Amino acid sequence: MMDSHQILILLFIGYLVYTIDKKQKNFPAPLVLLLLGIVLSFIPFFESVHITKAIIFEWFLPALLFISAYQFPFSHLKKHAGVTTVLSTVGLMLSALLLGGLLYVFSGPFLPLSFVGALLIASILTPTDPVSVVSILKQASKDPKIADVVEGESMVNDGTSIVLFTLFAGMYLEGKTFSISSFVYDFVLVSLGGIIIGALFGWVVCRAIYVTHQRQYQVMLSIVLAYGSFYVAEQFGVSGVLSVVTAGIVLSFELERLIKESHYREYLNSFWEVVEPSILALIFLLIGIETTNYLAFDQWVFAGIIFVASILVRFLVLSGIIKSFPAWRKEFNWKDISLVTWSGIRGTMSVALLLSLESEYGSGDSTLISLTFGAVLLSLVFQSLTIYPLSSYFERKAGY
Repeated sequence: MMDSHQILILLFIGYLVYTIDKKQKNFPAPLVLLLLGIVLSFIPFFESVHITKAIIFEWFLPALLFISAYQFPFSHLKKHAGVTTVLSTVGLMLSALLLGGLLYVFSGPFLPLSFVGALLIASILTPTDPVSVVSILKQASKDPKIADVVEGESMVNDGTSIVLFTLFAGMYLEGKTFSISSFVYDFVLVSLGGIIIGALFGWVVCRAIYVTHQRQYQVMLSIVLAYGSFYVAEQFGVSGVLSVVTAGIVLSFELERLIKESHYREYLNSFWEVVEPSILALIFLLIGIETTNYLAFDQWVFAGIIFVASILVRFLVLSGIIKSFPAWRKEFNWKDISLVTWSGIRGTMSVALLLSLESEYGSGDSTLISLTFGAVLLSLVFQSLTIYPLSSYFERKAGY
């Protein structure tokens, strides 16, 4: 855990990094924060700092998901609803199965990895974290659809990935058997339950916001919406992730459709635009500090193979899905598919699932955890650093 002095110092470091970020076109602030966190882990003052699953899931995740959903224009979500939904559900499941199969085949020369263990690693690496790249994509590309698809996909696939992870973790550590009917039932129940609770929460809070004239109380209601929808859904055993995302989308829709107070969104933005960088600064610095506990292992070559395999699988699945639908085939060319593929960085959710594996299910295989942490770190470093040059190259090649 952390004390108040450590939190204040980490926030100040985050302030300095984000100040530089505002002055640079392709400055990947989350990556810099991560690397600074690794450096801080060697300073005795930060030895007691430890990030847990509870910190990510209960403190940080609801706010980050709510901000992402609330700020995402509803018109953009509606425009790309089909492709983002398919990619974040069917696409994610196919990616996990294909990546798990590849890792099982190629693990032989490196370490004995069971098929279920390979699937568990794949389920941890399937959710994407667009924080590092969306702002860079918007600056580098004149076509907003890439950033919209990457951001929309990531909002939904977090919920799918948790269901997959829970299934494979139970099989790996508790010896549970796989049943297609049971999996489909659990997936539909958890997903639809989360969406229904989030929609109800969003509708009720929006009605309250509409009749509340004090703007500071309206902002308070948005906090209740963000954390309340998440906790209530989790209490009922359904997806808190999909619940808070749905609640944020409902609020965004209702603001555009019903609520006519022109300054409300401005007040809401003023609050959450302070909360978001504060949370991101803390979470990436803490991930950096925590990472050093898992990276002293001798399987970095295999971790690199896992990272490369995750990119190849994502490209194959994206290509297969998009090229299977004539409308999407016309809208997304190979350049777009390549950018969406490379923008699928592994980050916050992957780390949260790893910490969940360690805390809830026991430490399990420490090599498996270190391997996956290594692949996440490689994804954050290489994809964050190269997304701006890659997107700029495609823009020049397209003749913009």
